[in-house]
Amino acid sequence: MLRLQAVSKRYGRGDWILRDVDVEAPPGEIVAFTGGNGSGKSTLLRIAVGLSRPTRGRVTTRPPVVGYVPDRFSPNERMSAVAYLTHVGRVRGLPTSVASSRAHGLLDRLALVGGKQAPLRNLSKGNAQKVAVAQALLVEPGLLVLDEPWSGLDADAHGVLAGIMTEVADAGGTVVFTDHRESVTRARATRIYSVSKGRISLRGPDSRPNGHRPSSDVVLTGDPGGRAPEDLAWAELDGVLTVSRTASGVRLTVARETTDALLLTALQHGWSVERVEGTAVDRLARDAAANGGVQ
Repeated sequence: MLRLQAVSKRYGRGDWILRDVDVEAPPGEIVAFTGGNGSGKSTLLRIAVGLSRPTRGRVTTRPPVVGYVPDRFSPNERMSAVAYLTHVGRVRGLPTSVASSRAHGLLDRLALVGGKQAPLRNLSKGNAQKVAVAQALLVEPGLLVLDEPWSGLDADAHGVLAGIMTEVADAGGTVVFTDHRESVTRARATRIYSVSKGRISLRGPDSRPNGHRPSSDVVLTGDPGGRAPEDLAWAELDGVLTVSRTASGVRLTVARETTDALLLTALQHGWSVERVEGTAVDRLARDAAANGGVQ
């Protein structure tokens, strides 16, 4: 559980960044804060994890183990990715062997490009972000806080990160993240707060049992006739929860209410529908599977 009561923040005599913020993020939920640049989202997260103190109000409840992925992670270090993570694990109380094992396992799961021995300073933005995610998970967090976590990640890593967030919540942890995209927050969050000019409003907890959104598994392939389909930024599409590549195409987990729109987009860009599971296949899906495209 994370709870903030009447939290306000400003620096010196400057303008208030946050005003009278009340937030509750229960265990087992994935909570999103959405708002434009400069709305106060990042300041709120830094207060939530304890890196910044509120000018007024207080954080009354916070789990003892917190994992934090900041909005910017670009350490100018000669240390390799795996050495850095092993060091961070030791700082957080893990034996060296356990820290090293966790570091290797997380980097494998996130598919770090460039090799685990690559110096941090040589990593691309997306791969540095994978290290940032890994360091937050070295010790199982009761609270996982992520600031614009998908920034720079490749499509496959989008799906892995979504899976990690779900796992933390399913284990009884609390997940908090920010994103300015309505489609991402609506698809992945069970509770959404809007942030605007330092004020926060709750748009409502998800009414579905355990916060799980009904979803469909969609498998898409290239055209059997050999026409190469257009490779879309799948993770950016409305309602897409996870993305994984297959030998012949792509497998998606999609929020059920956006399945039809996703199928139409895929068909318009040259993809064929191999299979839709988890919901009744409507006329569009049946026609797509039968015809392999849009007439």
